[in-house]
Amino acid sequence: MIDPEAVYRQTTPRSRALHERAAKAMPGGTTRTTTYFDPYPVYIERGEGCRVWDADGVERIDMIGNYTAMILGHSHPKIVEAIRAQAARGTGFAAANPLEVELAELLCKRVPSLDAVRFCNSGTEATMFAMRLARAFTGRPKIARMEGGYHGTHDYAEVSTHPAAGEGGPAEEPEAVADSLGTPAWAIEEVVVLPFNHPDAAERIIRREGSALAAVIVEPIIGAGGVIAATPEFLGRLREVTRELGILLIFDEVISFRVAPGGAQQMYGVTPDLTTLGKIIGGGLPVAAFGGRADVMQLLDPRNKPNIPQGGTYNGNPLGMAAGLAGMKELTPDVYDDLNRKGARVCEQLAEVFASHHVPVQVNGAGSMLALHFTDTPVVDYRTMAAADKKKTRDLFLSLLNHGVLMAPRAMGALSTPMDEDDLQRCVDAVDASVAELVPRWEAS
Repeated sequence: MIDPEAVYRQTTPRSRALHERAAKAMPGGTTRTTTYFDPYPVYIERGEGCRVWDADGVERIDMIGNYTAMILGHSHPKIVEAIRAQAARGTGFAAANPLEVELAELLCKRVPSLDAVRFCNSGTEATMFAMRLARAFTGRPKIARMEGGYHGTHDYAEVSTHPAAGEGGPAEEPEAVADSLGTPAWAIEEVVVLPFNHPDAAERIIRREGSALAAVIVEPIIGAGGVIAATPEFLGRLREVTRELGILLIFDEVISFRVAPGGAQQMYGVTPDLTTLGKIIGGGLPVAAFGGRADVMQLLDPRNKPNIPQGGTYNGNPLGMAAGLAGMKELTPDVYDDLNRKGARVCEQLAEVFASHHVPVQVNGAGSMLALHFTDTPVVDYRTMAAADKKKTRDLFLSLLNHGVLMAPRAMGALSTPMDEDDLQRCVDAVDASVAELVPRWEAS
C-alpha cells in the first residue's frame, strides 16, 4: 500500500533541507501561510510555460498557477520583455506614470462596472479600500459578506471565511465567527454574514440589517472556498435588494476575473457598484485594483473636499503596470473561450475518472478553474464544502505531486494558456493513477 507522504519525503530532500533552514528565519519556514503544507512545502526554483521545477529538479505541470494568477503561464515572452524594458527605464518613481493610465483605461473599457479605478498591490488592499469607500459613501458602518467567501486578511475580511463545524450558527442564519487570533471584537459586531446561494435567507438578513449596511461584498464565483459559482437568481436578488435599500454591491473578482474578458459580472449580466481585481491583472507581479461607479469613486479625488486618501509606495508601480498591460493585451475573447472550453472538458474527464473508481467526488468547475470535493453531496455553499473529506483531499494532493502535477493543497486547480491537449491529458492521467493507488489505502482506513 503506497503512502503518498512517504514518497514525497523520499523525492524532495532539498525541499526538506530548505524548509529546515527556513524555519529558523521565518515562522513555519515560509512567508506565506497558504504555501505551507505538511510535512513541508515544496520549494520551486523556476517556471516556464505551464511547468515548474522544484529544488530537487523535479518537473511538474503547474495546475494552480500561483493560485490562479498565472493565466498565461510562467515567463511569457511578452511579459518578460515588458518587464525587462521597463526595468531599464526605472523601477519606481514618486510620481504618476503613463503605463498606469493605459492599464486603467483598458480595465475600465473591459469591466462593465468600472467608471474609474485605483491601483494597489494585493487583493487584501483592494477589498479593504472598497469596503472603506462604501462606508464613507453611505455613512453606514456594517459590511455583509458570504460565509465561506475569501476577501483577504484585513480585519473586516477575517470573519466567517472558514468557521469550524458547529460554530457558525444555523445554515440560513450564519453567525459571525473570527477567523484569526487578533480579529477585533468590533469586526465581529460590524460584519453581517450571509448564506451563499440562499437568496431568500440572504434577502431576509439584508432587509433586517439594511439601515446599518454600507455594502454587501460577494465573490460571484467563490474561489479559495471551493470554486462555487453563484446561481443567477442569487446574484440577481442581491442586486435588486441592495439597489432598493441604498446598499452598495461589491463584486470581489480578484479570482473570477479570469472567466471572461469583463469578469464574472459580464458572464452573469449583473453589474455591481464596486469591483475588486487582482491576480491576472498584474502579469505575475503584485498588482490589484478596485473601482466602480463614478459618484462613489470621486470620494478618492484629492481635488475634492473632503476626500479619502489612498497611498502606497508601490501603487501603480511601473514594473507591475508594464507586466499587467502586456498580459491583459494577450487575453483576447478567443483566448478566454479556448481556456473555458478546455476547463469544461477537463472537469468532464475528471468526473469520469472518479466514477470509474467508484469514488464520490464533486468536480466543481467555472471557466478555467476547478476544485475537487470528496463528498457525494453537490457543493453549492460553505456548509456543503466544509463537509467534504479533507483527509482524502490531502492524500490526493500529495499523490499528484508525486505524479508530476502541482495543484493547491485543497485540490483547487487553474488552467493556463500554454497547456496543450497532452498537458491536460497528463493531468487527468495523474489523477487516475493517484486515485488507483489511494483507493486501497482509503478502503483500509
